[in-house]
Amino acid sequence: MRTSFSRLVFIVTLAFSSVNAAPSAGPIVNLGYGSFQGTTAGNLDKFLGMPFAAPPVGNLRFAPPQAPKTFTGVRQATAFGSACFQQALSGNGTNAANVSEDCLFINVVKPTSIPKGKKLPVLMWIYGGGFEAGDTSANPGDTVVARSIALGEPVVYVSANYRISALGFLGGKEVKEAGIGNAGLRDQRFAMEWIQSHVETFGGDPTRVTIWGESAGAISVGMHLIVNDGNPNGLFHGAFMESGSPEHLRDITTYQPFFDQLVSNTGCTSSADKIACMRAVPFGNISTAINLSPGFLTFMSINLAWQPSVDGQFIARDPYVSIQKGLYAKVPFVTGDCEDEGTVFSLTSLNITNNAQFLGYMQSNFFPGISPTDLAALSQAYPDDITQGSPFGTGTANAMTPEFKRLAAIQGDIGFQAPRRFLLQTAAKTQPTFGFLFRRGKSSSLGASHGSDIPEFYGTSSPTAATIDFIGTDALVNFANTKNPNLPKNSMSLLSAIQWPEWGSSVSQPPLLTFQDPVPAVNITFDTFRIEGMNLINKISLTTGNNV
Repeated sequence: MRTSFSRLVFIVTLAFSSVNAAPSAGPIVNLGYGSFQGTTAGNLDKFLGMPFAAPPVGNLRFAPPQAPKTFTGVRQATAFGSACFQQALSGNGTNAANVSEDCLFINVVKPTSIPKGKKLPVLMWIYGGGFEAGDTSANPGDTVVARSIALGEPVVYVSANYRISALGFLGGKEVKEAGIGNAGLRDQRFAMEWIQSHVETFGGDPTRVTIWGESAGAISVGMHLIVNDGNPNGLFHGAFMESGSPEHLRDITTYQPFFDQLVSNTGCTSSADKIACMRAVPFGNISTAINLSPGFLTFMSINLAWQPSVDGQFIARDPYVSIQKGLYAKVPFVTGDCEDEGTVFSLTSLNITNNAQFLGYMQSNFFPGISPTDLAALSQAYPDDITQGSPFGTGTANAMTPEFKRLAAIQGDIGFQAPRRFLLQTAAKTQPTFGFLFRRGKSSSLGASHGSDIPEFYGTSSPTAATIDFIGTDALVNFANTKNPNLPKNSMSLLSAIQWPEWGSSVSQPPLLTFQDPVPAVNITFDTFRIEGMNLINKISLTTGNNV
């Protein structure tokens, strides 16, 4: 454990700030373009719902983000801003409440008491939701900052909304020609630039920013690793990915059918400028039109209609190729997955019940250019054997259909495990990298399913604080402070009882910090499972392209 007089003074100062905290009128910050008043609760200051970009409406719909509008006076920053459009994930549904096109808001949670001259590391959260749903209000960040204070390693937490679905990830040749692809990722990058400009006002250190996400948020983090040929331009200095890594991407023009469908459903088919026409469509109407496209809870599953793509500008090439070329950010990172990532996404294909249908689905939905030889090899690597499927290690249990566990195994690898390993196999040679595997939750029929690890890292694993183990949270906080999840050692942290080696410390048995049942057990296992299958998936992705 690190000990120094200055550090002890810092810890004591923070601790006393949480004792008998009096109600506050709310701290005020001036950000140049306007002033915001937040709230104080206990030892936390919160500034919620601050615009970090202009409302992306009218002519700015689909466009890259623009600077926020200036204003006079003091605005309240006491509640989360509206969420961006939320797609009806199962198709033909309605939007969630509190959504608006005016949705580019950012939030900051910080310790109330920060010693003068002290600047804290910054954690920027990027939410998931399949690039079709999600917003910052689902994970406020209070628990992470509170735990960081308790550890004596305080952080500033930042989260920002970004556009999703067609409004954030429109595809097609017209989009490529207009240079407006990947607007949602550009929103995230714009929020990172906001952090560089303003986080010092909140006591944060712009030279110690870790970008962190889960699912689509983690995939987004992975994309930022390869953007700009891997040069982060000082926007971030570490990365933490839960259930997502830089994936193989298709060219933006391959999404033309979904663009054309949206044009038709908005009545813009006859327009000479289809993008301009869709920009003029009322928000309610375009929302209805987008909801006619398939979401990730439809038969297409993780073969998403709206997702990041190679647009030739923001994303110059397939991320797999960038990784092969060494064009990725050389920053320390942590990346890991849940053991049964594919179970949730296989609930939409229960009508697949035999081997022929399974192979047909693989070819039509994921690998349209696959050769007969590779398709046969894929069938062998992911055999028609319930006991080898996901949830893994459950024998013949949880087989909702004869092919469900098989589909769950391969979809989990296509979308999550194979890209993670592909990244680590290269990046572990050039920078500190750490891997983890989340195995908790096997009592569920879906096993350790996608998203089940979020409470572990947010420190909300149980309704009662006495039973929260904080192992994942402590790893995150340590990493934000030192770029090593092991350090500093702390007697109050269960994580300190185990040494988590870097993934590249063993060529034959790369180590994974593994969260085991029963809670709060962790141990080290090895990243040697399903090698043949994942190598084949990555090979097919590089040679023929896949749809994920």
